[in-house]
Amino acid sequence: MSEITAPMGGKVIEINVTPGDTVAEDDEVIILEAMKMELPIVASSSGTVKEVTCKNGDTVEADAVLIVLE
Repeated sequence: MSEITAPMGGKVIEINVTPGDTVAEDDEVIILEAMKMELPIVASSSGTVKEVTCKNGDTVEADAVLIVLE
């Protein structure tokens, strides 16, 4: 299992995956808004989305787990 984490604190403005989806390395999975900029979050490895731990509008801290892959 691997986790996709937030590189910095920000607000979740778009989630592009749901549990059960298959993702490839470098697929864009979430977009965060941080410091008035959109920051795409990409999958660090291939896998199947086991859990999405945030929802649109959530404010997350740096290093927060956003998605769990298996």
